[in-house]
Amino acid sequence: MVFVARSASAAEWRVVAKAVSTLVEEATFEASAEGISFRAMDPSHVALIDLFWPNSAFEKYECDKQFRFTVRVADFAKLLSRADPKDSVEVSSKDEGKLTIRFSNSYTREFSINLLESPAQPTPLPKITFNAKLMLTGATLQQILSDISAISDHITIEVSKERVTFAGRSEQGTASATLDRRSPEILELTLNQSEPAKATYSIEYLLNITKAAGSQQQPVILEYSTKMPLRLEFKLGDQGGKIGFYLAPRVEEK
Repeated sequence: MVFVARSASAAEWRVVAKAVSTLVEEATFEASAEGISFRAMDPSHVALIDLFWPNSAFEKYECDKQFRFTVRVADFAKLLSRADPKDSVEVSSKDEGKLTIRFSNSYTREFSINLLESPAQPTPLPKITFNAKLMLTGATLQQILSDISAISDHITIEVSKERVTFAGRSEQGTASATLDRRSPEILELTLNQSEPAKATYSIEYLLNITKAAGSQQQPVILEYSTKMPLRLEFKLGDQGGKIGFYLAPRVEEK
């Protein structure tokens, strides 16, 4: 068995580790000839992450057979933090019980970690029809989430054909942010129904997810339907990699 995935820097590996760590402590990745994938739900079954990193995104990629490797995410992230900005990063395995992480620049540093037993079962994607789609920059979404979180621990998203409104309320008061479809922050706004789409979600999950996975300059796609799960999609690099998150809706209080 041969598995080698080498990238020009640790940046994308760190994004992967940070995004996965928002939901789980142990992660089972699937490597195939096509690339690296990961899918899992958090223990409370409120959120799901679905990640795919294609072979074309790497400087070098080899995988001669399906390879599942399970790591403790905090340990994996700790080793990745040892990489310098100019280091290339190679993750490889020739022994299904070990994973090697190699940093190369003017000299080479190498770490080997023991893999964990993999109890993980396949996680199916939810079958959902999305009636509303919104694309905006990561910086805009993070600012809005941060603003609403000053008042509320949940956020209601309402998309109409002309605008999108983010709102939160608590005993403390209310907060809202409204963007017209002509706003430069709105890169795309689509609604496939006559009535506005409206649903409420945990703001803590959304803040953690957007901070972990989204570059502030990269666009973020949000898709959802009224009182249905929300799907967020972030780009992982510029070669076709994607990180998708699904978040269950919160039951709105009367």
